[in-house]
Amino acid sequence: MGKELIFKTLRHEETNEIPWVPFAGVHAGKLKGYTAEEILKDSDKLAESLIEVKKLYTPDGMPVLFDLQVEAEILGCDLLWAKDNPPSVKSHPFADTNELPCKCKIPTEESGRLPIILDAMRRVKAEIGEDVALYGLICGPFTLASHLRGSNIFMDMMKNADYVKELVGFCAEVSCKMAEMYIDAGMDVIAVVDPLVSQISPRHIEKMLSDAFKAVFDFIRAKGSYSCFFVCGNATNQIEVMCKMGPDGISVDENVDLVKAKEITDRYNISIGGNIPLTTTMLHGTQEDNMKIVIDLMDSLTHRNLVISPGCDMPYDTPIENTIAASQAVKHPEKARKLLENYQSKVDDIDVTLPDYEHLDKVLIELFLLDPDQCAACTYMLNSVVDAFDEIKDIADYAVYKYTIKEDIARTRKMGIPNLPTMCVNGEIKWVSIIPDREEFISEVRKYAK
Repeated sequence: MGKELIFKTLRHEETNEIPWVPFAGVHAGKLKGYTAEEILKDSDKLAESLIEVKKLYTPDGMPVLFDLQVEAEILGCDLLWAKDNPPSVKSHPFADTNELPCKCKIPTEESGRLPIILDAMRRVKAEIGEDVALYGLICGPFTLASHLRGSNIFMDMMKNADYVKELVGFCAEVSCKMAEMYIDAGMDVIAVVDPLVSQISPRHIEKMLSDAFKAVFDFIRAKGSYSCFFVCGNATNQIEVMCKMGPDGISVDENVDLVKAKEITDRYNISIGGNIPLTTTMLHGTQEDNMKIVIDLMDSLTHRNLVISPGCDMPYDTPIENTIAASQAVKHPEKARKLLENYQSKVDDIDVTLPDYEHLDKVLIELFLLDPDQCAACTYMLNSVVDAFDEIKDIADYAVYKYTIKEDIARTRKMGIPNLPTMCVNGEIKWVSIIPDREEFISEVRKYAK
């Protein structure tokens, strides 16, 4: 049974198979013809879509929803809704104050969209919960703190560490309450999803964030449930400090070399999951591409403490046949190998022209992002430019490239961008998976002004 396979993996036991966990967040709605907004606001449509995920993709484990803005909305953030992405945060209620949120704001079962979410969780648990491990995803304390404070939090980390620690501590209390409600609604695994951890140095994590995260993982364990720590972006340097926080599992995206990361997680006896590329393979690739990446992952890694999954929340328009192909490769690897005997990879030969950086009238800031509407780390890197732009608009322009668009993928390759998100200035790579503070960013741009 798939559920027990997940449990054994998170208990770090030997298994005969590798578990498969498709992160079909808003993509679940696509399966039944619903928009992202519809399934995130309607328990009937959400539950119906999740049952279809189970039917088509034969998961061992699956998330009930992938929306990191649920808590932020409850705490006063305004959201911008989309048809093919989870909502994004468009206002930060604590951007202009160093106060802390009131304890009375900690969510209850009646808060925000929680009645819809908890209802769907209970219904899906009753329908498929005997066979599939259900994941309740909560927004991690640091990303939630950034939703409340905005991009100012990166300056706070340099100038007001005590405030950051207090704010993240409050957000950890919110995380614990969310975990409790999700566990009570039948969730087997609580995934703490915190994309922005990859943007912070291990030293700053240990100084300001670790205590809060440890408290959340300890709470989940005390409730008798399993935990996973999801981090997007290039979390290579953060893997060890993440292990020290005590989750049962870690999940990473395509920016991370899974072989090297697993060497670290194995030392701490923590499971690791990942990391089928979301756009180049799942969205734009073929069935064979998806099978090949799964087989390559399985062949390059020891199977104990391993989960195969997409690198993060699957794009809404991911072809159904691609996800089925990935599923079949996990479940039937020998058949997949047979089908791949004559496999040849194909790269779209899209010609893109780079700017003539030496002869530009203004400094050009280029942002290479996965998707600023879906990836929190991408959103905050973009916001770091937008928030400071009035101060430099006379000397600079900026351009945004999305890794969901084929032409932008080609541009990213031609530029030699190693990881996403990345920011360049006049064609030079300046910040890779790191969000600069306002002063550092403006100072660097001014160096290039004519």
